[in-house]
Amino acid sequence: MPLPSPLVWRVPLRTRFRGLDARDGVLVHGDAGWGEFGPFWEYDDDEALRWWRAAREAADEGWPAPLRDTVPVNVTVPAVGPEAAFALVLASGGCRTAKVKVAEPGQSPGDDEARVEAVRAALGPGGAIRVDANAAWDVEVAVARLAALDRAAGGLQYAEQPVPGVEDLAVLRRRTHVPLAADEAVRRSDDPLAVARRHAADVVVLKVAPLGGVRACLELAEQLGLPVVVSSALESSVGLAAGLALAAALPELPFACGLGTAALLASDLVAEPLLPQDGSIRVRRPEPDAALVAAAAPGDELRDAWWARVARVSGRAGSRPGPAPSSGRARA
Repeated sequence: MPLPSPLVWRVPLRTRFRGLDARDGVLVHGDAGWGEFGPFWEYDDDEALRWWRAAREAADEGWPAPLRDTVPVNVTVPAVGPEAAFALVLASGGCRTAKVKVAEPGQSPGDDEARVEAVRAALGPGGAIRVDANAAWDVEVAVARLAALDRAAGGLQYAEQPVPGVEDLAVLRRRTHVPLAADEAVRRSDDPLAVARRHAADVVVLKVAPLGGVRACLELAEQLGLPVVVSSALESSVGLAAGLALAAALPELPFACGLGTAALLASDLVAEPLLPQDGSIRVRRPEPDAALVAAAAPGDELRDAWWARVARVSGRAGSRPGPAPSSGRARA
């Protein structure tokens, strides 16, 4: 029997990431295949609406034809100790670029520098290092921290969203030689084009689900006119396929993308997860596996919370979520 839709899942993370110990979401099915709806719980229904549109695009329309067969990706290094950071890079499937999380609450600048130094040692002199502070600093702190991290890295490729907002990014960009990438300043902004108008970034990070789908991202990338890095929102491999589709459809792809995050999940929903080999992921669209989806089924409380969320958000979109499954368990 086919899998039900919508289908709620929850899997643990290998390492605490973004304050989370597990990731959860919903799979939805349509004529074009499977899509994934997984806005983080702190996002309200208005913001979650873009995630729903991306999921329905995947399920109902599919994606534009790819321009490339493989997409280079970075290894994502959470806020772990230097030994663990070193090991993650070595086990990354040949990634030659690393994105290192910094500015973790409760950690010191020295912790960040030691992590970056360990990543440099693992990559060797030819690899690229980028850091992501998730808008944790003000401008003055960012100037000092980026200088120190640039030294620890032996040169940073760029720093992702070190400060909040477009105005702070624009000021910081005039005060540091480290290139800046805008993430939250694009995907959580009412005016995403302000980053380009204010000359606030050298690179933009685009995430398919928070921005409303592959086609919406392609249009935004054209309007911004800046180099694009496609990144994930910590999806399962079903959701990651949309990021691959965007990266494969962009006219130019000058940097490795942040789409190797299936490695952060302790399990996945597909038999062959989207993991890098020789630093790249082959562009493909894996199907959810009934047994793995069943193993990832959450308890009734989380399942019902997701179903209620789908009903609310899909109602705002004017679309039908589909019949509610009678159980959180997948039917084989």
